[in-house]
Amino acid sequence: MEIPDDVLKAVTRRHFFRTGSLGIGAIALCSLLNENLFGVTPPKEPTNPLAPKAPHFAPRAKNIIYLFMAGAPSQLDLFDYKPKLTELNEKTIPEEMIRGERFAFIKGIPQLLGSPYEFRKHGQSGLQISSLMPHLAEVTDDITIIKSMFTDQFNHAPAQIFMNTGHQLIGRPSMGAWLTYGLGSENSDLPGFVVLISGKQPDGGKSCWSSGFLPSVYQGVEFRSQGDPVLYISNPKGVNPEVRRRSLDAIRDLNQMELERVGDPEIATRIASYEMSYRMQSSIPELADIWKEPEHIHQMYGTQRGK
Repeated sequence: MEIPDDVLKAVTRRHFFRTGSLGIGAIALCSLLNENLFGVTPPKEPTNPLAPKAPHFAPRAKNIIYLFMAGAPSQLDLFDYKPKLTELNEKTIPEEMIRGERFAFIKGIPQLLGSPYEFRKHGQSGLQISSLMPHLAEVTDDITIIKSMFTDQFNHAPAQIFMNTGHQLIGRPSMGAWLTYGLGSENSDLPGFVVLISGKQPDGGKSCWSSGFLPSVYQGVEFRSQGDPVLYISNPKGVNPEVRRRSLDAIRDLNQMELERVGDPEIATRIASYEMSYRMQSSIPELADIWKEPEHIHQMYGTQRGK
């Protein structure tokens, strides 16, 4: 029997491993395992990849705001008190402290620089906070500061990528992408993972909120402070919402036909992404209009209307 060329082109290595002999073995393995082994019953039909997923335990957090402050003051000037560093201020660093270590852009044996700011203990925890952060010092018993994390990455870009993805090389999913992949989102009109950028982008670039090897639907969506909140959220000239809806319906029908023929889950992801983009067009402009917030909110954040 002759196989059509379009079918041959559609049979990729991924398709072979999913439906070929190894795919049969995978089906047999699934029949031996509990289908609820991973906490969520696998869907029998393609579904929204961002649909909420039940966690393994009762959640305590509803939302996560992760502040990655690239270019912020050093922790040595904020909440990581180093009395020995202060003691050795402007002195040559002892050789035994740097033996075998690598540094970026530093030649010879450098001098040490202790923090010029005063540190004091605060709260029942006795947490050391510098004079630069008087407001944080008032809530030391309500926060947790982790000081045990470290990395041997001494350049900005790989260190930033490591901080956000757990690996210094690009290509791994970021923390927000993993959370969205694992938990989904209860909001059907907005992405489950958004990125707010103040100032320039970090040296690690978009890899800091990338979906890596996960489907692109889990990548962080950037919100901008000027112009459209999200790129391409506005229809181009000559295209109204009705035309856009008809175009998406036609694209969805074509993608659905391809999904039923090939069975590639990436096609279902593409369909969901297009639909999410359409819903974002109506929901994001209102969401991003912060000037509609009440006056007491602006006073709390130090913003002024019209500025």
